Amino acid sequence: MACYCFDGTMTGLLSCIFRAFKFREFEVRITANPHAQNGLFDDFIHVASNDAHGQRVWQGLKQKVGSGSLRAFYYTFLAEQEQAFQVLFDFAVYVFQSQRPVDQDYGHAAVLGMSQWAKQVGREKHRMEAFVRFKKCQDGLFLSLIKPDFNVLPIISKHFKERYQDQTWLIYDEQRKYGIYYDLKKLHQVEMNAVQIDPQVRLGHSQSFSVELDDEELLYDQLWKDYFHSVNIQARKNMKLHIQYVPKRYWRYMNEKAL
Repeated sequence: MACYCFDGTMTGLLSCIFRAFKFREFEVRITANPHAQNGLFDDFIHVASNDAHGQRVWQGLKQKVGSGSLRAFYYTFLAEQEQAFQVLFDFAVYVFQSQRPVDQDYGHAAVLGMSQWAKQVGREKHRMEAFVRFKKCQDGLFLSLIKPDFNVLPIISKHFKERYQDQTWLIYDEQRKYGIYYDLKKLHQVEMNAVQIDPQVRLGHSQSFSVELDDEELLYDQLWKDYFHSVNIQARKNMKLHIQYVPKRYWRYMNEKAL
């Protein structure tokens, strides 16, 4: 069995699919890890990203499947998991080898797998849109540090751009070390050192920003904590249900919580 290794980009994955059909190699293992352990008799092949090949495969998928399946394909890719990459490769092979529409054939493992991965990424997207909290810096920038399970920044930026059109903001992914910055006109991808902003990043404790925050931010932060504690009725406290809807991994971004 051949093992295709790509660079972790969408173009790279699509280039793997192109190569598979070029050389008629369909029993293939997909990995983005150049140091992955391969079998004794496996051919370990580094597949270079090729824009032309990637575009050709993507256009072919657009002709064979609906917009919902294309979105699911993209969402699954954003999971950044080896199993998800394998599912996408197998899905594309199944689609291109079939004469009939098969993107709704949930009896096939790849179709079902892609649907399941896309749902997981979609849930993370909605949670990030709900739980992202900004802090206002002295220069007027609204800053948020997040650490989602999946690479959802590309699919949540539109939500925040539409909701906060009159504010400059930056949402930074601590784990993937890049962020999305909005300058009142356009979105920009940026890189920075999150540890310099929040020394608690590596510890996973509640956020403790080292940047200078706006005086009003400190006031509203305390007001929100006071409000949260005043409306919290101890007799009706149900932590099991609360954690079900607000998992603990999101608590460090919420100023009413303390870790």
